[in-house]
Amino acid sequence: MNLTQFNQVSAADAQHSIEHCVALPEWAAAVVDARPYASLAALLAQAESLSQTWDGVALAQALTAHPRIGERAGGSGKEAALSRSEQGQVNAADLPLAQALQAGNAAYEQRFSQVFLIRAKGRSGEQILTELQRRLQNDAQQEQHEALQQLRDITLLRLEETFR
Repeated sequence: MNLTQFNQVSAADAQHSIEHCVALPEWAAAVVDARPYASLAALLAQAESLSQTWDGVALAQALTAHPRIGERAGGSGKEAALSRSEQGQVNAADLPLAQALQAGNAAYEQRFSQVFLIRAKGRSGEQILTELQRRLQNDAQQEQHEALQQLRDITLLRLEETFR
C-alpha cells in the first residue's frame, strides 16, 4: 500500500496495514484517525508524536509481541517475520555469542522483569550484546526510558518501510 491508498482506504483497512509496526492498536488507530497525510514525513512526524504518550503500560503491552533478542520469533504474522528479518545478524551468530546473549537476556529479565528490546536492524550481534550489557547497569527508570525509545525506533522504522 502506498501513502495515497493509505489516505483513501477505510479506517479498518488502514489500521490493518500498519498494525504490524507495534502491538498497540490504540496508537495505530490514532495514526489512522489523523489522515490524510501530505507526505511520508508528515505521517512519520505524527506517528512519532503519538508515540511520545507511551508509558510503562504501553511498553509492557508492546513487548508481548517481541521475542528475546537472539531467539527466532515464533508465529507466521507480519510482525514475527519482521522480527526474524531484523534480528538476521544475531540469528546467524556463533555459539559463544548466542550463549552470551542468552545469559544477558536472563540477567536482564531478572533485573527488569521484561524482555530486552533493541532496534536490531543494522547492528551486529556483538553490538547488541555490548548494548545489552551496558543497559543492565541502568536503574529501572533509565531502562524504561531507553526501552521506550527503542520501541519508538522500531515502530517508526517499520512504519517507514511499510510505505517504501
